[in-house]
Amino acid sequence: MKKIVILCILSSIFFSQRTWSQNLSAKEIEALADDNFTESISNLQHFLTLPNDGNFPEQIAKNKAWCDSVFTALNFETKTIETDGAPLLFAEKIFHKNRKSVLFYLQIDGQPVDSTKWFQPNPYHAVLKEKKDGNWTKIDFDKLNEKVDSDWRIFARSASDSKGPSISLISALQILQSQKIKPEYNIKVIMDFQEELGSPLLPIAVLENKKLLDAEMLFILDGTRHFSNLPTLTYGARGITTATIRIFGPRYGLHSGQYGNFAPNPVFEASRLIASLKDENGKVTIPGFYDGVRLSPADKERLSKIPENLDSTLISLGISKPDAVAETYQESLQYPSLNIRGLKAAWVGKEVRTIIPSEILIEVDIRLVPETPGERQIQLLKEHIQNFGYHLVDTKPLEEERTKYPRLASFTYHLGSEPFRTEMDSHIGKFLNKALKKVFGHQIVNMRTTGGSQPMAPFIKTLDIPAVSIRIPNPDNAIHGPNENLRLGNLKEGIMSCLAILTEKLN
Repeated sequence: MKKIVILCILSSIFFSQRTWSQNLSAKEIEALADDNFTESISNLQHFLTLPNDGNFPEQIAKNKAWCDSVFTALNFETKTIETDGAPLLFAEKIFHKNRKSVLFYLQIDGQPVDSTKWFQPNPYHAVLKEKKDGNWTKIDFDKLNEKVDSDWRIFARSASDSKGPSISLISALQILQSQKIKPEYNIKVIMDFQEELGSPLLPIAVLENKKLLDAEMLFILDGTRHFSNLPTLTYGARGITTATIRIFGPRYGLHSGQYGNFAPNPVFEASRLIASLKDENGKVTIPGFYDGVRLSPADKERLSKIPENLDSTLISLGISKPDAVAETYQESLQYPSLNIRGLKAAWVGKEVRTIIPSEILIEVDIRLVPETPGERQIQLLKEHIQNFGYHLVDTKPLEEERTKYPRLASFTYHLGSEPFRTEMDSHIGKFLNKALKKVFGHQIVNMRTTGGSQPMAPFIKTLDIPAVSIRIPNPDNAIHGPNENLRLGNLKEGIMSCLAILTEKLN
């Protein structure tokens, strides 16, 4: 009898120690993710039902309340950071009084939706699909109780960008809480509800809450994985600035029969201007556009180690050859880019009319790298337009301007997120690689930068901390478009990644 009691006591001590153990193995991490996976999917499914267009305060409020309740249940202290516009939500939990803190950035808002382009009734009501005969077919979420196929996908707005990654962190924290396992460091979380709008008030909010947000490093749970769909760490992001060019033709639309051959059509003028922005190889021709960008031999060597195949990339994108800005795809991301993101002239399709249009609208986005600040790039674009012979007006041209200048245009711009870059061999990179290698071995892609933009510069500049993006969604997730989706295997690996990172010691 005494032996049984002693064994029970020893067993209790053993399991108690095991419950509190911080050194989770790869198998234990995967088992914990598996055991809680259907619950994680259910939480994501519910989170996705909340429309999250950052243009609408009522949508922001509902998402903020949901996040607040979740982190409160995790015993985090939450605080609303008020701004002149949309608020931010901050959450913090001190697990160890004398240890450092890490700041996690979560993007909660999503792109607007055009429900007519989605293959489901409501983009905010998640649909589970499997691929059959090359087509995505809807299946019931109840099938998850029978089995889980890693290649099944959840289709909904923000499934991948970026409520799925947010749920990865939340699920990992819930798992650790249920197992009574403390993360190895203290955790701060900042939730942004207007990232898709460029987070216009984030710089001021960070500056005014510098002490509150102070941390050792910043982990960004946003962005898509590398083409290979391997676990990806990205050490920088390009910034963005946008411009609107409005080219003026006749005072009003003219009948093409009555005035063709007499009144110049501004579409042809616009096309010549657009064509002047790039050469036939895809390089921007604006003088000074690439000035300052230099890739050292060491930089090129790091970029060459990223697993990519040019032929398969071209086939995947459906193009025959790339622009000749750089030798490889990864190298091309290290340069600023110029894109025509929208073009409007009169009517097309069933609405087409035989007119000479009065205005042409050209929407431009310029992606930035640290060497090419937005103010400089915008000024170079503006000067190029003027050198092309355009007289720029503030809004509509005046009568005397119409009679005097053959080329008239207006030019407005907006400076968005600034670019950032963290050194790949820095402490944060070594820490994250060590954590992820614990579960994924050496199958980790380290990217110098991503082509997209993230509003991280305010944190890096104001808090003076390094930042790295932990990429979770599958690369073919239709980000920002109709039928956005998240592969279940990626969600599970996202949870595993967060578990590994949270339980890695921070020296």
